[in-house]
Amino acid sequence: MKAIAATILTLLLTHAAFATPADEAAKEGILLLGNGSEPHSLDPHINSSMNGHHVIMTLLEGLIAPSPTDDTIPLPGMAESWENEDFTKWTFKIRQNAKWSNGDPVTAHDFVYSFQRILSPRLGSQYAEMLFNLKNARAFNEGEISDFSEVGTKAIDNHTLTIELEGPIPYFLNILKHSSFFPVHKATVEKYGDMDDPTNNWIREEYVGNGPYVLKNWQMNQIIEVAKSPTYWDSKDVLLNGIKFFPIASENTEDQTFNSGNLHYTYTVPSDMIQVYQDRNDKTLHLDPFFGTYFYVLNNKVPPLDNPKVRQALSLAVNRNAIVRRITKGGQTPAEFFTPPGVAGYSPEPLVSFNPAKARELLAEAGYPNGEGFPTLTIKFNTLESHKAIAEAIQQMWKKILGIDVDIRNQEWKVYINSMQEGDFQIARYAWIGDYLHPDTFLRIMQSDSGQNDASYSNPEYDRLIAQSFIENSDEKRLELLAEAEKILLTDMPVIPIYHYTRVYRIDPRVKGWHSSPLDIRNYKGIYFEN
Repeated sequence: MKAIAATILTLLLTHAAFATPADEAAKEGILLLGNGSEPHSLDPHINSSMNGHHVIMTLLEGLIAPSPTDDTIPLPGMAESWENEDFTKWTFKIRQNAKWSNGDPVTAHDFVYSFQRILSPRLGSQYAEMLFNLKNARAFNEGEISDFSEVGTKAIDNHTLTIELEGPIPYFLNILKHSSFFPVHKATVEKYGDMDDPTNNWIREEYVGNGPYVLKNWQMNQIIEVAKSPTYWDSKDVLLNGIKFFPIASENTEDQTFNSGNLHYTYTVPSDMIQVYQDRNDKTLHLDPFFGTYFYVLNNKVPPLDNPKVRQALSLAVNRNAIVRRITKGGQTPAEFFTPPGVAGYSPEPLVSFNPAKARELLAEAGYPNGEGFPTLTIKFNTLESHKAIAEAIQQMWKKILGIDVDIRNQEWKVYINSMQEGDFQIARYAWIGDYLHPDTFLRIMQSDSGQNDASYSNPEYDRLIAQSFIENSDEKRLELLAEAEKILLTDMPVIPIYHYTRVYRIDPRVKGWHSSPLDIRNYKGIYFEN
């Protein structure tokens, strides 16, 4: 018996000696996540990146919560119930036990305040357009009206919120899951500045939220740590004690960090390792559907990119099949149109293709035969190995097919975001992940007045069709209008679609409750460890 006991003790000590940070965190119910680059912001009305959105989803909750298993199912969040009239007038009942992390009650007034904040012109939110479906919201944001009471939202009392839309939207509940509709705590925001001051840094000073977790620790470029909130209305069903988000910009570094037992989840996987893990039948590797498009945005104000023939020539000279086969390697599909597939009833005309002869012909018609006289342009991208590899491949394609030279330049994420917002680029890597499962979530970002329209693209007929789709009663007609608009977009080619995403990541098999999400909008409270 003594020998057996000694053997068991030795095994236990050996195990303890080799326990990794991921092992210890799993025991404590702490999830360790790779999260790409450092988030641009954790303000729900300022942030425009997925890595910021992932953290915000833990700290704040809107009227509607995402389903843990199905992106199309809206669940009660701050609103415990709702009803509508003709999908145009919506009434939400705010739950009585909804609280902010400082103990204050969450009320309907908080939502009206927050909608006014994101729509305030001075704030300059890129996501203000998400609320343009509300009656008079666009007019308020563009300064045509100054009285917010004319916008289609009102707090009838502390627990009753009404929203009136410009037209019927049957899928409005799924739009409400987006963080642009999330509330912020008025007293906290205004403690550190004006409501609509874009430099107000309340998120760093005192983050008061209403979500399942609270902000515990934020060290720039190192870690963002959240802990289970004791004031959240459904805290009994929050299964994790906390989450740690690590901003790891390098795909290779993140993969090595996972392999060394310091992460439970990677934001992505190096493309040259995907086949390696598949050959090993590695259970940590996942390739999931993802409602997103990778593309290059062209600055339509900068010559010669202001010429649609030049833009079309550049697009036709991109071999998308080669890129997904030789570089990305994760089941991505070459883009034949801008919107990704997956929306029932929507079939845009495939106008994006690889046609070197036509590309050379168009470039010559634009005044640059065989690339003669064409200025050297620069492709900008945020620092990531795969972005560099794609930029280098396209650089070579344009040189070989069109006879033109382009430079490539990488920038750290926040610098890159600023370059895009200030229009300080010629060609830039871009990506868009749908905010909800409908094609207008992609097409609206190319409207002339969209805060996301970094291409500075403008076509009045395109704008008219998108605007008409927002007030169209018939679902079928709405999709027809959008398909017609997309045809105009792909003819003008203000952007170059390259491929449609898959979600490629690795995750510790002990993590349960993590389901495939085409939008990557996750309800973290149902995730847990099985040890």
